[in-house]
Amino acid sequence: MWLKPEEVLLKSALKLWVLERSNRYFVLQRRRGYGEDGGGLAGLLMGTLDAVLDSTSKVAPFRILHQTPDSQVYWSIACGASREEITEHWDWLEHNVMKTLSVFDSNEDVTSFVQGKIRGLIAEEGKGSFIKEEDPEKFREAILKFEKCFGLAEQEKLVTYYSCSYWRGRMPCQGWLYLSTNFLSFYSFLLGAEIKLVISWDEISKLEKTSNVILTESIHVCSRGEDHYFSMFLHINETFLLMEQLANYAVRRLFDKETFESDLVLRDPLQITKRGLENRAHSEQFSAFFRLPKEETLQEVHECFLWVPFCHFNTLGKMCISENYICFASQDGSLCSIIIPLREVIAVEKADPANKGVNISTKGKRAFRFTEVKDFEHLVAKLGIRSGTTSSPHHTASTEVATTSDSDNLVDYYEGQLMAGQKGSSKTVSTEALMTVFHPQDADNLDSKMLKEKMKEQSWNILFVECGRGVSMFRTKKTRDLVLRGIPETLRGELWLLFSGAVNDMATNPGYYTELVEKSLGTCTLATDEIERDLRRSLPEHPAFQSDTGISALRRVLTAYAYRNPKIGYCQAMNILTSVLLLYAKEEEAFWLLVAVCERMLPDYFNRRIIGALVDQAVFEELIRDHLSQLTDHMTDMTFFSSVSLSWFLTLFISVLPIESAVSVVDCFFYDGIKAILQLGLAVLDYNMDKLLTCKDDAEAVTVLNRFFDSVTNKDSPLPQAVQQASNLNDTKSYHPKVDITDLIRESNEKYGDIRYEDVESMRCRNRLYVIQTLEVTTKQNVLRVVSQDVKFSPSDLEELYELFKKEHFLSCYWSTNSPVLRHHDPSLPYLDQYRIDCQQFRVLYHLLSPWAHCANRDSLALWTFRLLDENSDCLINFKEFACALDVMYNGSFTDKLKLLFKLHIPPAFTEVESLSPSKGDDLSKEELIHFSQLNVSSPVDSQEADALKRSPEKAGKEKIDIQAYLKQWQDELLKKEENIKDLPRMNQFQFIQFSKTLYNLFHGDPEEELLYWAIATVTSLLLKMEEVGRRLQSPTSPAKSPASAAESSMDSQNAPKKDSASQQTERRNVQSPRRDDHEWSFAFEQILASLLNEPALVRFFEKPLDIKAKVENAKTSQLKARTRV
Repeated sequence: MWLKPEEVLLKSALKLWVLERSNRYFVLQRRRGYGEDGGGLAGLLMGTLDAVLDSTSKVAPFRILHQTPDSQVYWSIACGASREEITEHWDWLEHNVMKTLSVFDSNEDVTSFVQGKIRGLIAEEGKGSFIKEEDPEKFREAILKFEKCFGLAEQEKLVTYYSCSYWRGRMPCQGWLYLSTNFLSFYSFLLGAEIKLVISWDEISKLEKTSNVILTESIHVCSRGEDHYFSMFLHINETFLLMEQLANYAVRRLFDKETFESDLVLRDPLQITKRGLENRAHSEQFSAFFRLPKEETLQEVHECFLWVPFCHFNTLGKMCISENYICFASQDGSLCSIIIPLREVIAVEKADPANKGVNISTKGKRAFRFTEVKDFEHLVAKLGIRSGTTSSPHHTASTEVATTSDSDNLVDYYEGQLMAGQKGSSKTVSTEALMTVFHPQDADNLDSKMLKEKMKEQSWNILFVECGRGVSMFRTKKTRDLVLRGIPETLRGELWLLFSGAVNDMATNPGYYTELVEKSLGTCTLATDEIERDLRRSLPEHPAFQSDTGISALRRVLTAYAYRNPKIGYCQAMNILTSVLLLYAKEEEAFWLLVAVCERMLPDYFNRRIIGALVDQAVFEELIRDHLSQLTDHMTDMTFFSSVSLSWFLTLFISVLPIESAVSVVDCFFYDGIKAILQLGLAVLDYNMDKLLTCKDDAEAVTVLNRFFDSVTNKDSPLPQAVQQASNLNDTKSYHPKVDITDLIRESNEKYGDIRYEDVESMRCRNRLYVIQTLEVTTKQNVLRVVSQDVKFSPSDLEELYELFKKEHFLSCYWSTNSPVLRHHDPSLPYLDQYRIDCQQFRVLYHLLSPWAHCANRDSLALWTFRLLDENSDCLINFKEFACALDVMYNGSFTDKLKLLFKLHIPPAFTEVESLSPSKGDDLSKEELIHFSQLNVSSPVDSQEADALKRSPEKAGKEKIDIQAYLKQWQDELLKKEENIKDLPRMNQFQFIQFSKTLYNLFHGDPEEELLYWAIATVTSLLLKMEEVGRRLQSPTSPAKSPASAAESSMDSQNAPKKDSASQQTERRNVQSPRRDDHEWSFAFEQILASLLNEPALVRFFEKPLDIKAKVENAKTSQLKARTRV
């Protein structure tokens, strides 16, 4: 590898390097301790130095230096891991550079030329590489060592590396931690002790920063029940964040393929870099904090001041700019923030050059002034181009917000924005919130509750005058305080839309919802069936959903969303949430609010596995341990909190609180996100702490919480008595004192308001790994329980086989961006079908695990076995099929093993195989293997089974599932009789010859090899003679060729070179059942079985006990290397 030229003082390096070659201008050196004089103390010392020191010497044992006469300074220009590599570089220098150097007069010119040439070579090599790090030279060295130490596939992309210590017990081992797209790897070599550690990201169940007495700060990694600790990082926070991102990336790529494929940034693993991941983390944090569409990426950040007109001071913070938005947040994060969509900007201009000011004017007579902006002139020009405006020196927009007289215009403008998407909409789409239709407020009603409601509205109107109204309003501490007190009924829909960010989705997609409604009308899917079933269960006590108006609106919103996002489709709890949204928001607004909740604010909540809800429950448990330790000490099982709180998270407390109280919780959720739900959950448990501590079991604790929720009221709610749920309670039934929801929310903020959004996101990321691995353990346990009933493997062996099978599935996904197998991975499928492998992967496992893998024709055997197992011809097999085949090979009786071999040599498993590359012998290339596995060679007796498979309910794909067909298929499987050997078709001449060849190959290397060969020859001759006699008895005058002579000639030529051309081979493949002539002879399975039973050597061979443990242990260490070779 060519290196960027660096000075080397040869005098200080003589003790570490040995001279190999030299000429006038170059020196080739070998590291002392390598090569001929390797080993000994020198080798140990050099190896230790190479592992610890961050220098060129740590990478390679050979190097080339450039020298000039009469100079003590040398320049390192190349290094190599092997003698062959460094010799190649040396020869290139002698043939291409040496002759040129003789024309220079001065040594300085020689050195300048050599340095320029080497830099040119490095630049040429780097054109096709993905190296984009800050120090390309050191990174190239790290890549070389990474590849040399771990021997992973060339496609494995190293992202970054760090020097650190790995703890083995109480002893730290200094070395290098390598973070690549699929693996966490560590290498250390200290005084002869070499440590290599390779952990795939998808196996990590816990990743966290920890500290104790010995380790002040370390990173804890738990993989497959083993704990690993890494410490002494220079930048531990940066390292941990990157590890967290890579682990999350791998989990999403392997367990959530559909979401991953829609992510253009991470779809290609070769494009992932450290800088790219860091930028991505900042963009995700930016879009989540400001509730922007996920597609927005953070492009610029400027530290500056924002003029706050209603407070008359400048606040320091950061201006964050993306493709379509300008955002600002003050330094404490909650004091003041704004969001300015570029679609709203009408002018960007320079203001007060002395203070580096920028004025941004928006529609609605609003202007924002930023000062002390670095490079403000360039920023003004850039924002002007993006927003389609040009700065004007005479712009008269005031930096003060609109006066009271303009407030009506602001409201009208905002309403116009919301109605933009309704132009040309279908008449079926409702344009009014259901609450305004069914419960219009009576302006003449001046009771105490309505007066309080009017006072709330007045408080918000004052805020609007000060801070503005609409998407670009100032959001301050006062805004938050008003949200905690409860949003007025008339403003609720507007502010939900604003705080959730749904207003931006709606503004940028006018007419989208109406189009979806029209497309989704009349569709019939599993999701629409479930929606219809749940429509009448959504707030059934509310008058709005006792009428066709409310039910129809709910149906349209849910069906449109299921059509938009088929990955989620419809999930229970979505109906309850959407019902509440429709009460306060117009139909299209409710749709975009649902989009914001399902896709941004509560990611992965509403799918079959509800991973997002499980993750937040794990976060909730962690917060309970931190803040309510008394409760965790009392509760022996933390799963109680998970079971009782699931509905809290899925429905935002709507399912457990009266509707008039629940909407106040939803207010806080749209402003603060999941943090508000976590805080309220803690407050509920804290409020009932004393009663929970006296509970003797979970049922009693559930009763306590249910009574508490029944007692929660909203004393200021202006809703009619017929609608309020708490008012319908019979006070005599409950002795629990009433609790006002506003007081409960205020208490949750006072006690737990210090929980930061960043900490919640970090806990989410950390617990996501744990939840995913827990679900995977559940999948494994269910699969093993089903498969164990059909095989004789021990539970431990079966578990090891499952891990190898699953690992092979993932290995195909690591380095292939378009893996056909990965496209078939669907966590919503039945457990057995979640992981399946194709023929190529099966061959790798067959070579590693099969007791017949030593055969010369092992590729053909693997192919035929795969075709036999692939009953539905989808070119994939599941673990049950895989385990059952291995079980026959290892634990089957003589008859079972022979029957398996017999079925491998008849259709549909058998197909004629011949490699197109004669030099490979019986080995098949990947392309040939896939081609042969897809050939449709079937026998007539299988036609009925094939028809049945075509009618299988699984073939319906993503369409509506036929439940009746599934039940019938299940019943047929239960009634299926054990296969009778008499039902097996006969084996023809060509197949019998191949069967005999396979038996010969199986016996190779056996201690009784000669005896087995003699036995099979005897059996073969006997069978052929029996068939010949039978043929003559049936047709005495038949001119057919003697089967014995035909078979013997074929058997004698089994080792001769094959003479069939590729075209002849293709012709044979296209024939369903090969026939050589009209009088071809054949054998039944009973004949072959009876003949082989007469040979004790053959019986001993097939019945000798085989132990799979050794094969499994070897496979665990060899699987990665075997896959890399493939």
